Amino acid sequence: MRRTSRRGRYPLMAAAATALALAGAALVVPGQSQAANPTAGCGKAPTLASGTYTIQSSGQSRSYILSVPGNYDPNHPYRLIFGLHWLNGTANDVATGGSDGAAWAFYGQKQLSNNSTIFVAPQGINNGWANTNGQDLTLIDDLTRLVEGGLCVDTSLVFAMGWSYGGAMSYAIACARPTLVRAVIVYSGANLSGCNGGTQPVAYFGIHGIHDSVLNISNGRSLRDTFVRNNGCAAQSPREPTQGSLTHITTAYSGCRPGYPVQWAPFDGDHTPDPVDGSTATSGTRTWTSGEVWTFISQFQSNGSPPSSAPPSSTPPSSAPPSSPAPGTACTASYRTVNSWPGGFQGEVTVTAGRSAINAWTAGWTLSSGQTITQLWDGTLTVSGSNVSVRNVSYNGSLPASASTTFGFLASGTPSSPSLNCTSP
Repeated sequence: MRRTSRRGRYPLMAAAATALALAGAALVVPGQSQAANPTAGCGKAPTLASGTYTIQSSGQSRSYILSVPGNYDPNHPYRLIFGLHWLNGTANDVATGGSDGAAWAFYGQKQLSNNSTIFVAPQGINNGWANTNGQDLTLIDDLTRLVEGGLCVDTSLVFAMGWSYGGAMSYAIACARPTLVRAVIVYSGANLSGCNGGTQPVAYFGIHGIHDSVLNISNGRSLRDTFVRNNGCAAQSPREPTQGSLTHITTAYSGCRPGYPVQWAPFDGDHTPDPVDGSTATSGTRTWTSGEVWTFISQFQSNGSPPSSAPPSSTPPSSAPPSSPAPGTACTASYRTVNSWPGGFQGEVTVTAGRSAINAWTAGWTLSSGQTITQLWDGTLTVSGSNVSVRNVSYNGSLPASASTTFGFLASGTPSSPSLNCTSP
């Protein structure tokens, strides 16, 4: 089981945290600019296909797993995501989702991408990312060149993500390759793989357990603050959940440079990439992290343009946001489909207070035939037959007049355009 094997790795990671924090990366070559220029692989038959391969990098044979969309179009520039494994994990763990299966492949992003993304899972030396003499950064460079030469990639939409040691390596990539990656997602990371440079802006999403027994949350805060500074965000002390609440709080920093957002999502839990609100269990099929990470990634547009105020979806929104609430209306709720794939979809609901502040809210709607909610975050779900009710959690119930909050969910079935109601006691 993936969870059991993680526990067995904890002592190794704890020791590595001290020894490897001093390891820096070697001098690096400049990365490519953030522009959606067609890569050499565009407009021609692909020379790469999904599978496990080796590449010569820094004089060594390194392995990696490549996942190409099943409906690959050589004339369409694709998003590229590097998924990095944890200490004593493998590229195969990342690419297949391990015991959680396909729903957790590439930290849950492969399923949510709906054939819109090329994925690469490199294998670390000795199942880690020490990045000795910058060799792991060189591997990322070599793999980027290889994929861009054989497939059509949007060079303005390259991302890296990883948990634990993989998070540390993602941070190292952000530090040393700020013109290569558009954003990084760091799950429970620390400065273990070095930070050569670390002065240029890169969009950043940090996720960390408040009582992480392997890499204390102070490590995650330190990594986050590097890009709070680099991205010109307003300094703040974002709220974190209390121990025992079994919740998470996601904060989007204000004042960041356009195109360089920073998000921070501490959760009441230990060292894991897939916490579940309301439970001490972990599960890639029920965690809120996959949906929130996909929403963060999918907000970025091509050509280096900054993200819009609302993340774009691969499927047109099912309904427009409501107009200003009518007098006497406590709150309103609107829905949009963020993404869809055969047999499932991701939805998002926006709750907006009326002309007076509210301290709690409940949104409801009726599921269409064949729909089942399989995962929900930033709300508490109750289902009775086809009737859905979602009430606020502790950190998003109080809304000033006209202010909004959102919750998201994954569901099986076909997307629809539900009519929502909203009440506030």
